Amino acid sequence: MTDRIATVHRYMDGFRHSDHGAVLACLTDDVVWRIHGLRVTKGKDEFDSEIENPAFEGSPELTVDRTIEADDVVVVTGTGAGRLRAAGAFRFAYSDLFTFREDLIAAVDSYVVPLQQ
Repeated sequence: MTDRIATVHRYMDGFRHSDHGAVLACLTDDVVWRIHGLRVTKGKDEFDSEIENPAFEGSPELTVDRTIEADDVVVVTGTGAGRLRAAGAFRFAYSDLFTFREDLIAAVDSYVVPLQQ
């Protein structure tokens, strides 16, 4: 496993446990997170507020099915589940593209597709 893939897996595990410090340690200060079709988050402070978004209950379940690395990018695909306070349980498939600057994640492009319960 390369260092960048290990960083992405630490990031994913941090989200699974709502561990702000673990997630933020993987990111550049000027990180950009694009959840395509939904929102753009810029910088560690905004990113931190999304680790435990108040619209959600608890931490997400995230399964990694595939990890691919090329140049300064690591792509992870998988499925997940969570719970929205207003709407209840939901499932989704995702593809996250992590762009690195040196050893830290500088950008995350997330593509999320809802799945049937």
